[in-house]
Amino acid sequence: MNPMPRIAGIALLCTAAVLAGGCGQREQPGQAGPLATPVRVAPVEQSSLPTTLRAVGMLAPAEQVRLSFKTAGVIAALDVEQGDRVHKGQRLASLAQQEIAAAVAQARALADKAQRDLERGLALFADDVATREQLDDLTTARDVAAANLRAAEFNARFTHIEAPADGIVLRKLAEADELVAAGQPVLVLGATSGGWIVSASLADRDIVRVRPGDSASITLDAYPGRVFPATVTELASAADPMNGTYEMKLSIAPGDAHFVQGLVAKVEMTGAAGASVPVVPVQALLEADGSEAVVYVVARRDQGDVAERVAVRIGRLVGDRVEVLDGLAGGERVVTEGASYLRDGQAVRVLGAG
Repeated sequence: MNPMPRIAGIALLCTAAVLAGGCGQREQPGQAGPLATPVRVAPVEQSSLPTTLRAVGMLAPAEQVRLSFKTAGVIAALDVEQGDRVHKGQRLASLAQQEIAAAVAQARALADKAQRDLERGLALFADDVATREQLDDLTTARDVAAANLRAAEFNARFTHIEAPADGIVLRKLAEADELVAAGQPVLVLGATSGGWIVSASLADRDIVRVRPGDSASITLDAYPGRVFPATVTELASAADPMNGTYEMKLSIAPGDAHFVQGLVAKVEMTGAAGASVPVVPVQALLEADGSEAVVYVVARRDQGDVAERVAVRIGRLVGDRVEVLDGLAGGERVVTEGASYLRDGQAVRVLGAG
């Protein structure tokens, strides 16, 4: 049997079917075609997120004193090491006494001589041998010598460094036999009687949300599972020029814990809910880098739903939702499943849509 008539007949039937509307179903306007990518979406919602701030800081005594000698000299002894606990009045360091003692002896000898000169001048003045002007000069010389002696004795009293309060030696900045200048710090003492603080840094958008007296919770890696209550005591009024952050200080009570300087502290503060802001599920974010991210928004077009790539600026992360600072409006639909397979302008089919 010759197959050519059958093939010709089939071709004529298909041509007629195309002219009549096609062998298959035609896509209806407003419906995604068979090649549309299936996705799940969630609406951009307005929500009042609580003000939750997190920061990392360092534990230190509230009062830190830089201790130094009143005069220059050679250090004879340093009686403490870094980390030692000391008591108020305890001797911590001393200068070599030879030069200081010599200065006091010289000042005392000059004061004694000035006193003798004045006494002789008084006798001569009484015999009308010395003039009033000479007597006044001798009196002035006696007063100057006495003042120099008091200064030398005062300096001699400060050739020792004593602890001004109970505390911990935080840093040791010199060693025995070193020559130090007057006022050069030798030791840094943390006065534990003044309590403990945590110093942490905040960004500009966070520092404006904090007020002195606000409560916080602090955890220390040294005491896992334990939470220490704290209170904000100080806020910096200017940014650190090195990193642009603002320092915050919080007062913390150790209770029965043994605190030492330098423990890493994790600070968390939760305040009242703020103004209503747009939020989206965190699963909707792509290519997140700091405060920048990308999402896909499902937009309705004449030919059906399509995915549009949108750059957004994000803020706080609370649970499974993230604050959107810029780029989205309430009511828009963002892709939460299937976004990694999309490209800008691609047709999509929303799963679960009515």
